Amino acid sequence: MERISPHQFMTLGAAVLLGTTFLPVASMVTGVSGRDGWMSILPGMAVGIPYGLMVISLLEQYPHKNLLQISETLLGNWIGKLIGVLYILITGYFGGLLLAQAGDIYQSSIMPLTPLGVFYLGGLLLVFYLVSSGIEVFARFSELIFPLIVIALVLNVGLSIPRIEEGGLLPILSEGILPLLGGGLKVEPFVMEYILFLAGLLPFLPNNKRELGQFKTGVWRAVFLVGIMDTLVVLIQILVFGPAETIRLVYGLLVLGKMVEVSRTIAGVESIFLGIWFGALVIKVSAFFYTVIWGLETVFSLKGLKWNLVVGVVFMGIAVMYTRGPSLIVEIGFVDDHLIFPFASIWVLTLWGVTRWKKGTSGL
Repeated sequence: MERISPHQFMTLGAAVLLGTTFLPVASMVTGVSGRDGWMSILPGMAVGIPYGLMVISLLEQYPHKNLLQISETLLGNWIGKLIGVLYILITGYFGGLLLAQAGDIYQSSIMPLTPLGVFYLGGLLLVFYLVSSGIEVFARFSELIFPLIVIALVLNVGLSIPRIEEGGLLPILSEGILPLLGGGLKVEPFVMEYILFLAGLLPFLPNNKRELGQFKTGVWRAVFLVGIMDTLVVLIQILVFGPAETIRLVYGLLVLGKMVEVSRTIAGVESIFLGIWFGALVIKVSAFFYTVIWGLETVFSLKGLKWNLVVGVVFMGIAVMYTRGPSLIVEIGFVDDHLIFPFASIWVLTLWGVTRWKKGTSGL
């Protein structure tokens, strides 16, 4: 079986966690926490550390098994199968929505006359290639693309500094700490998306003691790196646009890209940023494509090119259902808040708790 290194694990995890979060995150957290929304990002992301460590600890006790297989072992065959079906349905539906979001972003920003189907098909072909090539190729692709995504974000933030409005962050904590908790809750579903991918990735991770320690380190490094990047993205939008406009602009970072000028001679560099960020979209969609085929293989023993094609058709069908931005953003938020977050958080916590209980019982 293919294996990925600790460095690839950290980079791939950070790329999946970052995904498309940097685009809507400012509008989401500012809508709940106001001008202090940037302060809620890191605490919200930090929830991913204990959850990630719980998943890695399960790998330590059940080597070469994903969480679906571990669920059948700990909770019984029927409950394990039910969890697997929910896993497939949730991740498959969300993956199709992410593919739709890719088309919506590009059509609404730089290619308004291009049919949405072109974006869907182009993105899906690249996703299909990465999935068919195996997890090692996907990890190497992430190693190549993720640094470029980070550089593009840093450049977008840095080149927007001259447009900062003075006093944009004042007063700090004017409404107290409670709104920050709401902002953190808005971020936590992003972490659970990463956990769902990690749940299926476990069989591809070596499980010797030294590398397990490196994987645990990779979890908190990925979480903090993405948390810092998203914090900068939210911070610059609040400073440039103010809280009210940041809430209104769902893709405020794209607007910042349109405003960027280099030495007052080069403008419109958002096309360059979008070209690089396309890699982030592809990584996120590929991650959920993987979760579906891992689920099908584990629960129903369905694998091979034929089933990959079926998953691709399903993704395309879901994407076609949501052709406009507002309804798409609402649906993605609904799936994040009401399906992914409760499912992943309860599932992992239950498995970890049952494992600890059985370990304690056997010790007695």
